[in-house]
Amino acid sequence: MIVCVCRRVSDREIASHARAGMDFDDIQFELGVATQCGQCESCARDVVAQCSANHPVAAIQLASRIQESAAWHPSSVSASA
Repeated sequence: MIVCVCRRVSDREIASHARAGMDFDDIQFELGVATQCGQCESCARDVVAQCSANHPVAAIQLASRIQESAAWHPSSVSASA
């Protein structure tokens, strides 16, 4: 799923960087996430938090956290997705 529309950054890209040991600031610098409009910052931070070493079950918890995020708009998702 695309988290940052401005920079076209997906949750998988963010998660991959977080699992590699990068913190949010490093990921923001590397990928450009949350550097334009800022609407994705809370969702991106949630992905990083879920993928940190302290949260080994990140994949299970991630889906519900993303849907609860302010950046998630279910009405904008097409029915075919």
